[in-house]
Parts: sequence; C-alpha cells; structure tokens
Amino acid sequence: MTPEDMKSRTFQYGIRAIRLADALPQNRSAELNARRLIQHGTSVGANYRAACRAQSARDFVAKRGIVEEEADEALYWMEILVETGLMKASRPAASRKEGNEIIAIIIASIRSAREKARR
Repeated sequence: MTPEDMKSRTFQYGIRAIRLADALPQNRSAELNARRLIQHGTSVGANYRAACRAQSARDFVAKRGIVEEEADEALYWMEILVETGLMKASRPAASRKEGNEIIAIIIASIRSAREKARR
C-alpha cells in the first residue's frame, strides 16, 4: 500500500467516524461520545499525514505511534456506543474492522521502521 493509498484510507476512516457520530440520538451522553469519536477518528488521518512528513526515522515512528493510539481510541468510543445501547453493534461493524486493519498496518510499519533504523 502506498502512502497516498493510506492517506485516502485514513481520511475515509475519519469521514466514517463523523457519519457514525451524526447517526446518534440527540442526548447528552451521545453528544459527548460523538465528539470523542469524531476527535479521535479524524485524528487518525491527520496524524498519518504528519507522519508522512516526518523529519527523521525517530520522528516517523513517534508519529505513527500517535496514529495507532488515535485509531485505538476511536475503536474504544465505538465500543462504548454499542455497550451503552446508543448504537446497534452492526452500525459500526465495518468501521471497527477498518480501524483494526489500520492499526495492524501501522504497527507493521512501525516495526519495519525500527528494524531499518537498527541496521
């Protein structure tokens, strides 16, 4: 997967997070959770783009680590929405799958960058 492909994929992940948040009912707990989902879901793409502009291998790894954390947090908020009954489990299923795939790709990328830096 090229960096441009991943930029597109993480951007679309953020769009999905916004759409999931917009589908929530209008109440206090849904609104608070929606904000967090949007914040972390859109941060995945923003931080991936920043990682692509890293100034060093160390900076690259650190920024990719942020991408991993943000994707994991977005998954957490999706789980909260399902467990609290604010959203049916089927609604975020594709987004949760995509989030897990993004995390796996980022982890592999971090490992590869660390191995390359050791050589």
